[in-house]
Amino acid sequence: MSAWKSAGITYLQYANICARAVRNSLKDDVRAVALRRDQNNLKFAKWENGVQKEQHFVNPPKNN
Repeated sequence: MSAWKSAGITYLQYANICARAVRNSLKDDVRAVALRRDQNNLKFAKWENGVQKEQHFVNPPKNN
């Protein structure tokens, strides 16, 4: 049995834990770039009659 299964977590949770561990083990200059890549921005746009209306951020991005 896989270690992540025996720990009672999903593979996605396991992959996220591994990715976080790798990012935290990087040197400071490379870590900053990797942490920026970890951020997600989600936009929402309403469509009417086949035309996209104005887009809005669901969770606005943080300015670094």
